[in-house]
Order: sequence, then structure tokens, then C-alpha cells
Amino acid sequence: MPVATTVQPSPAATTTPPAAPRRTRVWALAEARWAAAATVAFLVALPLQLAGAPAWTWGPLYAVAYAAGGWEPALAGLRALIERTLDVDLLMIVAALGAAAIGQVMDGALLIVIFATSGALEALATARTQDSVRGLLDLAPATATRLTGAGGEETVATADLVVGDTVLVRPGERVGADGRVLSGVSEVDQATITGEPLPAAKEPGDEVFAGTLNGLGALRVRVERDAGDSVLARIVAMVAEASETKAPTQLFVEKVEQRYSVGLVVVTLAVFAVPLLLGAELAGALLRAMTFMIVASPCAVVLATMPPLLSAIANAGRHGVLVKSAVVMERIGQVDAVALDKTGTLTEGTPRVTAIRPLPGAGLSADALLTCAAAAEHPSEHPLARAVVRAARDRDGALPEVEDFAATPGTGVSARVDGARVEVGAPTRLLTGDDPEVRAAVAELEESGHTAVLVVRDGVPVGVLGIADRLRTDAAATVGALRALTGRTPMLVTGDNPRAAARLAEEAGIDDVRAGLLPQDKVAAVREQERAGRRVLVVGDGVNDAPALAAAHTGVAMGRAGSDLALETADAVIVRDELATVPAVVRLSRTARKLVGQNLVIASVFISGLVAWDLIGELPLPLGVLGHEGSTVIVGLNGLRLLREAAWRRAAGRAG
Repeated sequence: MPVATTVQPSPAATTTPPAAPRRTRVWALAEARWAAAATVAFLVALPLQLAGAPAWTWGPLYAVAYAAGGWEPALAGLRALIERTLDVDLLMIVAALGAAAIGQVMDGALLIVIFATSGALEALATARTQDSVRGLLDLAPATATRLTGAGGEETVATADLVVGDTVLVRPGERVGADGRVLSGVSEVDQATITGEPLPAAKEPGDEVFAGTLNGLGALRVRVERDAGDSVLARIVAMVAEASETKAPTQLFVEKVEQRYSVGLVVVTLAVFAVPLLLGAELAGALLRAMTFMIVASPCAVVLATMPPLLSAIANAGRHGVLVKSAVVMERIGQVDAVALDKTGTLTEGTPRVTAIRPLPGAGLSADALLTCAAAAEHPSEHPLARAVVRAARDRDGALPEVEDFAATPGTGVSARVDGARVEVGAPTRLLTGDDPEVRAAVAELEESGHTAVLVVRDGVPVGVLGIADRLRTDAAATVGALRALTGRTPMLVTGDNPRAAARLAEEAGIDDVRAGLLPQDKVAAVREQERAGRRVLVVGDGVNDAPALAAAHTGVAMGRAGSDLALETADAVIVRDELATVPAVVRLSRTARKLVGQNLVIASVFISGLVAWDLIGELPLPLGVLGHEGSTVIVGLNGLRLLREAAWRRAAGRAG
């Protein structure tokens, strides 16, 4: 409950605004600038060419697109070639140049633009994730107040604190180091570490974490971990480690790029050299080899893969799901296990009054009890107080005036309401006598996962309120849909207490509950599933979820109240906080993967047919180009089917 203290907040805590998050600007990335230059040149050249303008007007623009978008992948491909590796980037550059050599300048430029844009998006995603990891360190204060042996105080850098130091944490300050409370009573918002929706009461003997926000009480804390070993520092380390060790993700076509690239080069050289050795003319052999390279190039295969995935990304984006790349869209459909965070994911993340228990003989109705408690709580800014006031206003709206309001650290509030002294707070603090009825009411609420709040009037207990986070309206349906998709019930992973977790899990239909977890414990739960051969989808929203989001096969963040670190670490973001879109996007991904399979079959049939024609007979170059481009158009149109609204309705399980 709300707390008070005679120690005043430090000037730094009250006057210094929080530092703005450090975010890499798009144009600060060279990849983005080159991709933008290539795209602009292409978009200006294309209408000029289609309008029949002279080649000198659009030719140089296409050249700019080739140069701006192609020099980096070409350089990277050449470096890989020096290391005896032939990658698809270099092959795409060669294919684009080959297309230009036979007059298909626009097709080559389009390939260049696609590759440059993809590289820029990947670079931006990487930079933003690094920004968020660095920004997380800003949660920990730069300085702390260390108490000296002579009873004095000194301001020191938190990095200089050592185990055994005693620090003073004033009201409104962030805790400077992991440690244990020596003296003082307060409440600490530690949602960044545990994800708990409510501030945790702290008294002597309780553990506190660096970066968490102290309430209105003053605490003296003995440091128990060095700065580099704090839970906050370990979160940063875990996110970085998981991001680096996560298996490289590749689209299907890229998994065979090395063999295909090498094979294509070898066969192209053979198609050129063998006829020469048999006495063919140089021009004819070169034309046949060029035709072979064009019809066998993986352009159609690349475009067979990308349109379905990009269409699925666009469709999901229209419905509030931001999927960060085509690779992510492909991976989402592979998941066969799900781990869900509790607060802010399965629940709304806002405490609400869910139970009102007037005590027998108190003479108060449920509405009267709630109004009495809300009047006393009204001056407070504590989350529980706001929940009580909000519930009373929803029922009635009018609250009586109060006098002599006071708040006591770790206990609650007191005020004079309609001439009576009303106290609202923690039962363990306010209940002094042995009252079986009160203790039974409190025990019933706490065992069902509620936070119990006792209301006392003129020294006599008159009722108990139960406050809890409320399950999202679509949570149970989402759990059922995910169970049907993966073949197993999702797992609940939360830093909240086991009783609250068990109550919510039962309502949502989850039987595998992991409660009281720190961030490293969530990662361990994900790793456990992976060792069992499962691809885990993690859905969360907080800083404490970020390591698990990074470690999972696929991470999805709830966007409305999600932390910056969670949003940047996750592979996809539910922008509108509609939990039901999670199974919908999984279905959409699986549909996209099916279309990719269809397109690969179509592209393979065209490529193999044209290649056989060129090798066995004499394939005219214009016909080869027509067949190659025709297959590209067919697979492209097939993939664009996922742009339709009907595709999302089917994925969401709605008719129509």
C-alpha cells in the first residue's frame, strides 16, 4: 500500500528527467542510405522506361540503382569468394548484370533493389536491438549514496560499490545495486526484473535489485553483488548472448545457396567450354552459356519464396502484427510449443478489485464498503489505491470528502471519512487481534491468488477487498487455439507469485505453470523445451522477458505497454495488444509456407524445362528470357494471394 517517510526525495530523483532512449537513426546506417538511393533511382527510371522515353533518360538511373544497391553485396560476395565460399549475394549480382547484358535492365535493377532493401532492414533491426540493450543499462543509476563508518554520506559511482557497502536509497530513487534491506520499510517497483504488476513491500531482510524503483520509504541496503554481477547486468548479458548464439536463420532457398551457386557456375562454364572444345563457334557457345545462366539463375526461386512471405507480413501488419522480416514469418509457422508471460500478456496488466467481502456485523453493504475504502485511498497514487478508487467510481462515482489523510510505509493509508477513522492496508499490519472471521476472509482471497486489502473503521475490521490482475477476454480462446495448432498446451512462465499464477492459469486453461521466475529462469525453461526437440514461441512484454524472447525459436512482444528492450528483441510485435492475433499469425505463416512450396515446384518445373531445352536443343534467347520472366510472374501472383482480406479471416478462424 502507499507509504510515507520523513526522508525527502533526493534532488536527482525529483528534478532530473529520465534520459531519452538511444536509438540509431535510419539514415545513420550506410546500408539504409545506399538502399534508399537505389530504390529512388529505380522508381524514377521505371515510369520513364514504361512511358517510352529515350534510353538516355532512364539508362543512367538504372546504372545508379545497380551501383548504389549492388556494390556492398558484390564486395561481400568477392570477399567470401576469396575465402573459397560462393554465396547467393554474388550470384544475384552476376544474374542482375547478366540480365542487363541481354537487355533486361529493369529485371536486374529490381533484384538489386530487393537485396539492398533487405540488407538495410536487417542492419536497422540489429542496430535497434543493440540500442535497447545499451539503454537497459540506463535503468541503473550512475551514482549511489554510500554510508560511511562515521555516520556520514558520500556520493559514489555505482560501478565503485563493492560487496559489504551500505547504501541509502531515498524515496523515488532507483536502487543502485543488488542487496538486502538492513533497515527501513518501503515498496519497490521491480516489474523490470520480475514482471510483478504491483510494487513489492520491502522490509529488513528482503532482497532488492539494481535498477528497480523505490517508493516513498527510505531504505538502507547492504550490497551483496558487484555491479557486473547484478540481475540487471545479467539480463543485458543474456540478451546479447542469446542474440549471438541463436542459430542463423535462413530462408529455404538460402539453405542450398552454396551448392546451387557452385553448381550453376560450374555448369555455365561447362556449357560454354564443351561446345568450344567440340569445334563450336565462340559467339554461339557464349550465347548458349548466357542463355543457360539466365534460365537457370535462382531469380524465380528467390521471388517464389519472397512474395508469399512479404504478402503475409503486409496482411499481418494491417491487422496489428508487425513481423520484422521474411525469415521471421517463415519461422513462426514452424513453432510446436508456446510459452506465455502472465502480466501484460495473458492479463491486462492493471490491478482491479475483483472481490468485496463485508464482514458479518459490520453493517456495510459491498458498495458501502468499497466507497468507504475508496474515499480513504483517493489521495494516494499507489496502484492498489487507484484500483480501489476506479472500482468505486465505476459503481457510483461519488466519494465523500476526507480529512487527516496519512500514509504509512508498508502498512497503508488512514483518513477521516464521514467522521470515522478509516484505515486501508495490509492485513498483516492492520490486524492486531485474533479475529478468525477476518483471517478466514483474508486467507480465502490470498489462496485464490488475490492481494487482500483490509478495511478498518474506528479500530474495527469491517471488510476485505481482493485485488488481482484480470485475464484478457481473449486469453482462454487464444490458449485453446495455440493448443490446437501445436498439439500441446502453452506453458505459463512468470515472475509473479505461484498463487496468482495458478489462479490465472486455471482460468486460461493452462496446466504447466512456472512461477516466481527471474529472467534467467525463463531462459532455462525455454532451453529445456528446446532440448526436448521443440521450437518454442515465447510471448511477453517486459524487460524481464527479453532474454527468453531472444533465446526462443521465435519471440513475440505485446506492443502497447511493452518495454523498449522487449519490442526490439522480439521477432514480431502485437501492436494492438490483441492476444488472439498470435494463433492467427501462426496459421498465416503456415499458409505462406505452403505457397512457398507451391511456388518452388512451379519455378523448378520452369527452370528444369528451360535448362533441358537449352542443353539438349537450341533455346532461343528471347524465348528463354520469356520463360524465365513468365515463371517469375506466375509465382509472384500466386504469392500475392495472401494480401487478400480473406486470407487473414481464414487465419483468424473466421468464415468468409
